[in-house]
Amino acid sequence: MSWFKRKTKGITTTTEEKKDTPKGLWYKSPTGKIVDTEELEKNFYVSPEDGYHVRIGSKEYFEILFDDNKFKELDIDIESKDPLKFIDTKKYPDRLKAAQNKTNLKDAVRTAVGKSKGKDLVVACMDFAFIGGSMGSVVGEKIARAADYSLKNNIPLMVISKSGGARMMEAALSLMQLAKTSVKLAQLADASIPYISLCTDPTTGGTTASFAMLGDINISEPGALIGFAGPRIVRDTTGKELPEGFQTSEFLLEHGFLDFITLRKDLKNNINQYLDLILNQPLRA
Repeated sequence: MSWFKRKTKGITTTTEEKKDTPKGLWYKSPTGKIVDTEELEKNFYVSPEDGYHVRIGSKEYFEILFDDNKFKELDIDIESKDPLKFIDTKKYPDRLKAAQNKTNLKDAVRTAVGKSKGKDLVVACMDFAFIGGSMGSVVGEKIARAADYSLKNNIPLMVISKSGGARMMEAALSLMQLAKTSVKLAQLADASIPYISLCTDPTTGGTTASFAMLGDINISEPGALIGFAGPRIVRDTTGKELPEGFQTSEFLLEHGFLDFITLRKDLKNNINQYLDLILNQPLRA
């Protein structure tokens, strides 16, 4: 005898009455750990099961760094043009529009100024969700203008890198941003205004070759991928097998490319402690 017998044939629940599990209730880390998304958010988007730092964008970093999430965004309306009339699988303007609609961002970086532990800080944060955080003319211009704002107002600058490198759709115009941003950072150094570079997962290509490695202090989050060319390219070029952990933040720290690695929950305290020390100010609690 069967344990269950349908009394009425057919499905009687209407589409409107069906209750599906909402998307986004759970997050699965690369190690297979399942985390409730609310718990993840409360833990600074770090998996409490394995310490994996989930990729986040400017919205989340601004929430972490600025007091009460209050800040003034700079140069909000700058958008990329298409001087090269570039076309791959789609026209560059169409790709930009699609990225803007998907992310609600104008381009791959946002810049803002606000209080962090009571003192002013300028932050430029890249968004990987916008065409892989690629560095085009807008990214270079906004970082340069953020540096100008720091210079004019004598405020420390922090750049949070999260990028696949230069934007191929702008070709040489993208590569020009390396020189432009580097010059602006040199001006900050001449004025003795601190510049903090935070490398997050991933920081690669032209971003690594320019402003990401020019900080007065270069720091990173645990387990971040940081490098210029990808591991396969390096291996094929050198003809050698790569050491374990190659291009991770831990590997770079061991070999002197980073000053320290910070947990995301300690990020705000650590950068402000560094600023107090380098500026010879009383340490903030």
